[in-house]
Amino acid sequence: MDGKRRKDIKPGLNVSVVQKQDQRSGKLTDGIVKDILTNSATHPHGIKVRLKSGVVGRVKEIKS
Repeated sequence: MDGKRRKDIKPGLNVSVVQKQDQRSGKLTDGIVKDILTNSATHPHGIKVRLKSGVVGRVKEIKS
């Protein structure tokens, strides 16, 4: 599942995010969602979140 809809993302979910500096390379960082930073219901590039590790990025994939 991709991370373009805010309602699909909850704190505690295991996700893969792309950080701002990794957007060109597409390098993904895995982690657990701590905070949801995007206020809108959807975002074409993925909902922005903060992971428990402190990393901020846009959700590209929700792990099951």
